Amino acid sequence: MSNAAATPLACKGPAHIHTGDAATIARHLKATGKQVLTFEGYSGAGYQDPDALMREASRILDRHDPARTLINSGGTAEGMGQIYALAKEKRFNTLGIVSSLARQERVPLSPCVDTVFFVPDRTWGGELPQGKGLSPTSSAIVRNSDALVGIGGGEIARDELLAARRAGKPVTFIPADMNHKLAREKARLKGLPEPKEFGGAAAAALVETVAK
Repeated sequence: MSNAAATPLACKGPAHIHTGDAATIARHLKATGKQVLTFEGYSGAGYQDPDALMREASRILDRHDPARTLINSGGTAEGMGQIYALAKEKRFNTLGIVSSLARQERVPLSPCVDTVFFVPDRTWGGELPQGKGLSPTSSAIVRNSDALVGIGGGEIARDELLAARRAGKPVTFIPADMNHKLAREKARLKGLPEPKEFGGAAAAALVETVAK
């Protein structure tokens, strides 16, 4: 193998940025001819053990063919967004599906995501109140994923993983703690008691299904 072939692809930021709903994203993905593997997890809450996150993600990625699989997550650089660089090193094309709030609030996108879809949404995702179903962003993610992997995660990840499971899609969940220090700081700023549990809302609702 030549040195050029062995060098990981450079991460230069999204080459393509779009705005679209679930149907628009579905048309784009159909044209790629690839299956979509979606990673769910913490974003701003971070990970207590980022190295463990990368080990688990690497193990999952190694089961898939980059020529046939597109790696999707939330598009942003925080938390689970760390896996985009790993996916690029392993020669996967990458996708981000994220609420339009990320654009409005200028949340940094991962430099290693190739294509981003901003979904028009008044929320960040998850279940809407009063039993109205998933938010537009979460609906787009679930609809356009062929399989999902959760590594920790909060309420939004929980809602999307459970919805995908109800839809009959393969769902794997791996427990992981959010960043303890960040969780304590957020609680303090909100005037809340110091948290004692850091496993996230997804862990309370999902059992570990990762293959041995």
